[in-house]
Amino acid sequence: MGRVESMEPRVRRAYVDTADGQIHYVTAGAGPPVLLLHQTPRSWDEYRDVIPLLARERRVIAMDTIGYGESYKPARRSEIEDYARGAIALLDGLGVGSTAVVGHHTGAVIAMELAASYPERVERLVLSASPYVDTADRERRRTGGHRVDHVEPKPDGTHLAELWQGRQRFYPKDRPDLLARFVTDALRAGEKLVEGHGACSRYRMEEKIGRVRCPTLVTCGTEDPFSFPKVELVARHIPGSRLAPIAGGSVAVVDEMPEVFARLVLEFLGS
Repeated sequence: MGRVESMEPRVRRAYVDTADGQIHYVTAGAGPPVLLLHQTPRSWDEYRDVIPLLARERRVIAMDTIGYGESYKPARRSEIEDYARGAIALLDGLGVGSTAVVGHHTGAVIAMELAASYPERVERLVLSASPYVDTADRERRRTGGHRVDHVEPKPDGTHLAELWQGRQRFYPKDRPDLLARFVTDALRAGEKLVEGHGACSRYRMEEKIGRVRCPTLVTCGTEDPFSFPKVELVARHIPGSRLAPIAGGSVAVVDEMPEVFARLVLEFLGS
């Protein structure tokens, strides 16, 4: 008997050369494109279990944000606008004119910047667990009210346990595998570990969010203490957006509940 071929879309890894460095991405499937943007300090791996599900109907492109994963690390501090320009450079390198965009946490803020500043490139937008950053929130973050993943390297390696324990309370108790994937990405980020959080804190979202005009889905896990309290506020600031919380989802809702997440995204993109 001949070998039975898998019907699962094949995931391929590749790089795009840009003027500033190489950007790493994975791709799978065929059809209308959808760009996936991860939270920081994660990588494309955050969408590892979502990609094959979306790829049954879409050409999926999941990038490592510049500074993270296997993409190049800028020498200077990056802002949300820099991350968005990195995404545009990737799309240009792939010859993708416009696409649907899905972003989670920091990735959602980058996705919002794309839709606000490059509206011709974003057909539909999915904001998963986006914070709402305004003057009050920036002040709270500046004074230490939002410090996560801030650990100082120590010779005995105890900072690794601090990193694990600092995130542990936000992850499902029975899924240490998800937390291990987070820590792996966090260690790869090195000195860029908390840079994405800082970029979010400095982003003037109140000046940009009203520029989003494409069809938008706003979602968030109901057990996400960072973003769920602000999810209705985000949706309210985007005219005509649709709000669809994910019951029981945590900060890690993307890789915690991939089937639920993928189904929600595909239903919205196909609507």
